[in-house]
Amino acid sequence: MSDARQREEICRYGRSLFERGLTPGSSGNISLRLDDGGWLVTPTNASLGFLDPAQISRLDAEGRLLSGDKPTKEIPLHTALYDTRGSARAIVHLHSTHAVALTMLPEIDPRAALPPMTPYYLMRAGETALVPYYRPGDPAVADAIRGLAGKYSSVLLANHGPVVAGDTLEAAVFATEELEETAKLYLLLRNLNPRYLSPGQVADLVNTFGLDLPSHHHHDDD
Repeated sequence: MSDARQREEICRYGRSLFERGLTPGSSGNISLRLDDGGWLVTPTNASLGFLDPAQISRLDAEGRLLSGDKPTKEIPLHTALYDTRGSARAIVHLHSTHAVALTMLPEIDPRAALPPMTPYYLMRAGETALVPYYRPGDPAVADAIRGLAGKYSSVLLANHGPVVAGDTLEAAVFATEELEETAKLYLLLRNLNPRYLSPGQVADLVNTFGLDLPSHHHHDDD
């Protein structure tokens, strides 16, 4: 895909997420990893609803700005996810309401922030890790993400929002949307004793669709 097409794609998905209220104001950011190891990333203080393709930040493999506006201050968390998840080619970070609300609940398991509620949650987002609160832009958040060792493609930052990687930008966007909808379902059903997918049903999805879920890893940690 050409540079112009990639920039246009970032703007198109950003506008779509913004127009549906999934990330307010100038919150949220999107990055795309390029073949040379550099990236395209949305600028700091830019609304995802009003991105200009020409102003998208172009970084080299070392994270230096080559062209465009100053990049988002959330670069460390994107870097950490790319560095630990080799298959990641795009990352979406939003401040979506239900996913943020989920991070504040006392019962959330940091290794599986959501139970297995729907097949598409597991197929698109996998399982979701929760990392503790850090102020936005704090480099320590990168260490927390590195500590997950690339096992998760979707991560929730406490009191802040989701960071989701995909092997394409479309996959990252769809996974982020699925995570938000599943968080909404969880909040709707909280304390109502809902039926989640059984271990057997989850195992069937893993086997049928070749899902890579952290809880179904049978290898020793590298």
